[in-house]
Amino acid sequence: MDEKRLIDEAKKGNKEALCKLIENNLNILSGFVIKMTADYHLAQDVVQETLLKAIINIDKFSPDVKFSTWLIKISINVYKSFLRKNKRYTYLDGSYKDYMQDAEHAAISNSEYKDICKAILSLDYKFRAVFVLKHFYGYKYKEIAKILNCPIGTVRSRLHFAIKFLVKELEKKGVLESENKKE
Repeated sequence: MDEKRLIDEAKKGNKEALCKLIENNLNILSGFVIKMTADYHLAQDVVQETLLKAIINIDKFSPDVKFSTWLIKISINVYKSFLRKNKRYTYLDGSYKDYMQDAEHAAISNSEYKDICKAILSLDYKFRAVFVLKHFYGYKYKEIAKILNCPIGTVRSRLHFAIKFLVKELEKKGVLESENKKE
């Protein structure tokens, strides 16, 4: 059954269709939330609350976006709410590396990888969300704007800021070579 049909069935109360929708999108949601929170246990909580909200509000889902996009949008709101309530929250050192390391990162040394992860995590969640959605998931600007409920120009400026910040941080740590040193 295709996603649109699963959604229609889930809206009618078909629990099997809803379970299949969640099953089909759980890895995307979990991966995104782990990248955003950098904490496996917090990510589990955010995913759980996101799924609960999605199940409760399935009838409000508008099929103009993918179901995974809707779940990511909900998870961002859940995470923002968590950050507002827990202003002193700090990331668990190393958990980000443990859950993100895969084949594409195998070539990077552990210290460089840790520096890159720390730099990404030091971004404010607004900039980190845009960066992760664009560079880890390949969403287009328009899709990101819809997920984050902001203008495309804001998405572009946040991404620009995030990249400039990351480059500067990684140059400071010696992970990237500075443009001035290349000349």
